[in-house]
Amino acid sequence: MDSYIGWFVVAFGLLVAELLSGTFYLLVISIALAAAGIAALAGASVALQFIVAAAIGIGGSVWLRTTRFGKRLHERGDDRVQNMDIGQSLRVENWTAARTARASYRGAVWDVELAPGEQPATGEFVIREIHANRLIVAAKPR
Repeated sequence: MDSYIGWFVVAFGLLVAELLSGTFYLLVISIALAAAGIAALAGASVALQFIVAAAIGIGGSVWLRTTRFGKRLHERGDDRVQNMDIGQSLRVENWTAARTARASYRGAVWDVELAPGEQPATGEFVIREIHANRLIVAAKPR
């Protein structure tokens, strides 16, 4: 088997893995291996093929790290990216003395806790945070 076929097979395998995992880093490495396959097809030596794969893989990974696609979700500082429930509304009817309640949200009953500085009153609230299975809410702006 020619070496370029091996490069293309591994590059295709990483491309499939990237489609299943959703990370762009595997896509960059897949492109780097495909470039090494093109170098092999052009008749480059094995050492040059590895240099091409390494240079494009490292360069692409560094470039990707500087874009928004390479940032981890928690590094963005926006919980809405990680949890789409934040910012959604729910209605609370009764509060306990401990500033907690039970409320229906998305077809299930949740434990609800008031955010610091909020007053327990019946009405609409907005989800500000989620701690385990407890929704931290604040009064909905009028």
